[in-house]
Parts: sequence; C-alpha cells; structure tokens
Amino acid sequence: MTTTTFKDRLHRCQNALAEEDVDALVLFPSPNLLYLTGFDEEPGERHLLAFVTPDDFAIVAPQMYAEQIIEETYIDDVDAWSDGDDPMVAVRTVLDRLGVGGGEVLLDDRMFALFSLDVQNALPDASFGLASEVLDDLRVRKEEVELDALREAARISDEASEAVRAMGAEAVGMTEAELAEEIRAEVDALGGEGLPFEPIVGSGPKGAQPHYRHGDRTIRAGEPVILDFGTQFDGYPGDQTRTVVFDGDPPEEFEEIHAVVHDALDAAVDAVEPGVAAEEVDAAARSVIEDAGYGDRFLHRTGHGIGLEVHEEPYIVAGNETPLEPGMVHSIEPGIYLEGKYGARIEDIVVVTEDDCERLNHSPRTWEPL
Repeated sequence: MTTTTFKDRLHRCQNALAEEDVDALVLFPSPNLLYLTGFDEEPGERHLLAFVTPDDFAIVAPQMYAEQIIEETYIDDVDAWSDGDDPMVAVRTVLDRLGVGGGEVLLDDRMFALFSLDVQNALPDASFGLASEVLDDLRVRKEEVELDALREAARISDEASEAVRAMGAEAVGMTEAELAEEIRAEVDALGGEGLPFEPIVGSGPKGAQPHYRHGDRTIRAGEPVILDFGTQFDGYPGDQTRTVVFDGDPPEEFEEIHAVVHDALDAAVDAVEPGVAAEEVDAAARSVIEDAGYGDRFLHRTGHGIGLEVHEEPYIVAGNETPLEPGMVHSIEPGIYLEGKYGARIEDIVVVTEDDCERLNHSPRTWEPL
C-alpha cells in the first residue's frame, strides 16, 4: 500500500476525532497502528506509543526502532528514548507539545494494562475511552486495495483447501497435527504469507468442538473432518471452512446434516445486501437449522468481520442491528455440532456490494474428497 493510502487514513481519523470532540488517540503496536501508519510490529515490554490529535501526530519509540519507523512509514521524526531512560519523560514531553491534558482520550483496545495505566497517570484530568469508538467505523468499510488483498488471500486459501481435500484416502491414518502441517506446506507452496491463525483440523468427535485446533488423534475412514484455515496476503487474512470425509462411508445422519448447513450458508448469503441488519443475516442461517431440528446444536454466531484482524466488526450475531454497507467484509459459517460424534461447518467470506454481495470463496462445498 502506498504512503498516500496511510496518510489519507490518518487525515480521516483526525477529522473523526474533531467531529467527536476527542482530544487524542493513543495507539501501540496493533492492527490500529498498522492501519494508520503501515508500521507492523509485535507488542513488547517497551513503550512504543503513537499519539493522534485532530491536527497533529507524534510517536514515542525506543531508540532501537527509530530508524526502522522512519524507513518503513511516512513518519519523518520519532521522539526516541534509550534503554536506561525513563520512557515516561518522552511521553510527557510529547503530550505537552501536542497540548493534551484534559478532555477525552481514546486508548488502543489492545493496549497492555501497563501502558494504559502510564498514560492515565500522565493525564489525571482526562477521561478515557477506547480507540474502537473512532477506528472501527473507519476500518469496517474496506478500500479497494484491501479488497484486492482479501480476494487473493481467499483464492490461495481455496486452492490449498482443494489440494488437501484431494488427498482422499491418503489422509486416513495421519494425525490431525500432521494434516495441519500439510495445510501449512500447501499454503506456503501457493504463495501465501503464512497462517493468520492455527488451522482447525477436527476429526470425528473433535469436530463437535467448534474452536478445537488439532491434536494427535488419528483420522479414520468414514469420519467427518472439519478443516478451517486460511492464509495471509499483503497483511490481510483468508478464512474458509469445509467439512470432508476423506474415505469411506459417512455416518448415516451426516449427509442430511451437511445439506442443512449448506442450505443455511446459502440462505445467509442470499440475505446479505446493503441496509440489512447484521442480525438478519444471522437469523437467515439460524432459521434453516432450527427448522431442521438442530437449532440447539448451532453453538456460535453466524459470522465475523475480517480485515487486518481475522475477527473484527461487523459481527453477524443476534442483537447486532448494525446495517450492512458496501465495503464491509464478513464470514458466513453456520454449523451443527453433535457432541461426542462429529460436527459440520461450511464457511465463506463475502463482501457487501452496492446491490448484494460478492462471495470470495469458490472451492467446492461438498463433503466428498475432491
């Protein structure tokens, strides 16, 4: 992404701060900081804080990061501190220079308690809220450059899914962990930038635990296996789920359950269009499963937004009255889970368009090996 993209995001953020009468936004290494500056770093124990006001910006960072930040972003000056110094001296200096004292200050939702308390102690007259009050509204509608990255992540994820599912009987006898490594290898071979989350390989009864990852259980013939994974491209993740029986005949009831989940997926996709409340999409999927008699076996929301984070706004869940808008991106992933037996889940990512939605995942949704 270009310098212009990040500068434009910063300006839109500053305008939003002014409109909401917010004195300052304080960020640390997180998707929010990445979104506004392009600087990507894991959180650490050192004070690396960015301060955004309606008309200014400053960053306090350890000296060891200063040159890197200047090289990798549009930021041309860093208030640096050295190990052995008190970083709060630099923080207070920046706050004074920016004129931040009282008023409302929004802290990064992901900020460690240590840094949050330090900022609060430095601003005893301020009131505090969360950065998401401003940034969620900016990040939830994706720009075209973001959509292109999400489309490519979905394409690679689909190809990896097809390759793994084509293993058929070869997967029987492998452990879930071994199959997870096959997924990792396929993603890498196809040009993905790693895995945004640890893949789910839930075989047999483990598939009835929606967020089970993988273990040393051996995959058996005739067992449904939930495969939920994605890859990253240009910092944006893919996420898709298919449920497959690699070899042999599935349990008697499974084909019916899988068909219900497939119908629930299609019903929810059909419900997506601008102006529809997020909860209505959830209801569309849930009603299909309830009508089939498995309502109490659908154990989670229908979907989540996806962007710089795998889970973000908008959440497709009962009670969320947020109207969908063009540019919003979210998953649709209904499932049925029979405790002690198996689970079935199918997941696609969709983009809300001007008229309805664009489906990003296109790999076959059948349970049979490819």
